[in-house]
Amino acid sequence: MSPAESSEITQSRLETRPVSSLKGVGPALQVSLNRLGIHTVQDLLFHLPLRYEDRTRIHSIAQLLPGQPAQVEGEVVEARIEPGRRRSLFVRLRDATGQLALRFYAFNKAQQARFVPGSHFRCYGEVRMGRSGYEMYHPECRVLEPGQPAEVADALLPIYPAVEGLAQRRLQGLVAQALAQLKSQPVQDWLPERRMAALRLPSLNAALFQVHQPRVDQVFTLESGNPARDRLAFEELVAHHLSLLKLRREIQSRQAQTFNAPGQEDQAFRQRLPFGLTAAQERVLAEIRADLGQSVPMLRLVQGDVGSGKTVVAALSALTVMACGQQCALMAPTEILAEQHLNNMKRWFEPLGYTVVWVSGKQKVRERREALERVQSGEATMVVGTHALFQEEVEFARLALVIVDEQHRFGVHQRLALQAKGRDSVPHQLIMTATPIPRTLAMSAYADLDTSVIDELPPGRSPIVTRAVADSRREEVVERVRLACREGRQVYWVCTLIEESDALQCQAAEVTAQYLHEQLPDVTVGLVHGRLAGTEKAAVMEQFAANNLQLLVATTVIEVGVDVPNASLMVIENPERLGLAQLHQLRGRVGRGIHQSYCLLLYHAPLSQNARSRLQALRESQDGFYIAERDLELRGPGELLGTRQTGVAGFRIADLERDGHWLESVRDLASALPEASPAVDGLIQRWLGVRVQYAQV
Repeated sequence: MSPAESSEITQSRLETRPVSSLKGVGPALQVSLNRLGIHTVQDLLFHLPLRYEDRTRIHSIAQLLPGQPAQVEGEVVEARIEPGRRRSLFVRLRDATGQLALRFYAFNKAQQARFVPGSHFRCYGEVRMGRSGYEMYHPECRVLEPGQPAEVADALLPIYPAVEGLAQRRLQGLVAQALAQLKSQPVQDWLPERRMAALRLPSLNAALFQVHQPRVDQVFTLESGNPARDRLAFEELVAHHLSLLKLRREIQSRQAQTFNAPGQEDQAFRQRLPFGLTAAQERVLAEIRADLGQSVPMLRLVQGDVGSGKTVVAALSALTVMACGQQCALMAPTEILAEQHLNNMKRWFEPLGYTVVWVSGKQKVRERREALERVQSGEATMVVGTHALFQEEVEFARLALVIVDEQHRFGVHQRLALQAKGRDSVPHQLIMTATPIPRTLAMSAYADLDTSVIDELPPGRSPIVTRAVADSRREEVVERVRLACREGRQVYWVCTLIEESDALQCQAAEVTAQYLHEQLPDVTVGLVHGRLAGTEKAAVMEQFAANNLQLLVATTVIEVGVDVPNASLMVIENPERLGLAQLHQLRGRVGRGIHQSYCLLLYHAPLSQNARSRLQALRESQDGFYIAERDLELRGPGELLGTRQTGVAGFRIADLERDGHWLESVRDLASALPEASPAVDGLIQRWLGVRVQYAQV
């Protein structure tokens, strides 16, 4: 018997059995299930609960605590309509220990008629402090028949992700049907039994039963460590890791052009630089050029702290390709960052005879048409732009290298869309980020990429002095700005929002700019934010870079890509609203010249413990990797990497922070599976489903 035939026989029918085979699933319900990604019975089994409700016991009203869900039984004392801005149905329930109010804002006459004084109800809901004391808003209620005590549940009730038109009870019933079938027809357990036993993890099918039907005597949540949860999280991490390895194999199965390091061009480029490369830059450049010398497409991530010199390394990498008459595309996530790259590339490459072209979605029609013609004809050897670069109308003549800056701002789909624009061969890929990625995240999020780290800053950089200052001392901070400008230095003042927001207590950039203009009449003040047109932003930034503006009030659009060595002071309003990685990026806009630089974190008291920890970490260290680890610890991977990063966002049960200790074992197991193993496609299909289509780009 062939392995394929054996696999087909052992394959459980639940993997392919349509969900429409379950009792009660008609065409309309099937559409709702499909919207949740549920097409087969196996899909339903891996549609995991969001949380659980404990309906296994009855609480007395005296036991209730605000903010806690509870199940109570009692007699209806009164039911009435309460007028007000929003009419509500008010029901008072009583047991032997006290009274509780039930309040319904959405109700009809039939519901109102149910609550007859003297009748008995069992209700489940969250307890809140309301106008009449403890209240439940829109609790689930059912009438209790006299003399017939209702049974309580013997298991925790799972609550599933749902869509409009699909009630929890219906979904819970369908899962119960699927579990009944699972007893006689287990789903395929793709992970080695011995390996799972060594890690003290249960079998897959046992884990599925426990997650969907946890016993009452177990303390079980999806947030805490639990063998069943850990078993499913482990498998999900393996599936994501395998998907990235498969992506890498598919790309590298195709041919790329080979390039040797340029000689005279490299020397001419370096002679025009006002500085020499650090040892770390030279090491990373050598790693990149070694990749470019191979016919296998390069897939390399370059990490480097703020100001470590990634851009010049990327430019020298591009020169390797351009010196052979091929094209390079450099993509950045924002107009400001892309324009900064454009200016650098023009300054470095045009004196050497290379043509640099700008492609943006905000260009005028004629300007854009001319740019696209130069790209398509091959006249443009360096093409710089935003996401507009991977639009269908952009055609390259000889694209050989794709450089993506701030990779975490793009999804894998977008990166591959640009990579697919190579004609006769697959372009090499160079990914850059100034957001240092903690090792645990890099192992999972960038398993398809080789990694290089520029771990050395240029000589002469003095540490940035960071201080946290309460906004009650705003006048002192303004005076500090006045003194810095009087000494010939320049200043950033960063606001977190463009418009006023009472809820967030953040001052708007426009209001702040006007305030500072009034307080500092002798200081030239500029304003830049995301709602300005690209040309307006560029004009303000050029003025600031040329020292025609002393004080720049900005939102976080200046987080990356702005290089003004004369700026030595940054004030960040409401830093408690931002994550550590973003604060570190912003702080890196100063400290680029010979003068001592300062960063003042102008916070609004009182600070939460989490915000206090973030600001303390920023004051303690300027090591981007330490800060990234702390950011991961305090905020989690979704915030750090962005929700669009395929392979990181959208985990059903795994959590990279909580499950990071599994990643070594995940990587080892995934790497040990043969490429042709049915387990590879089986696991990817089970956990990622149609999302793996990005690998076919």
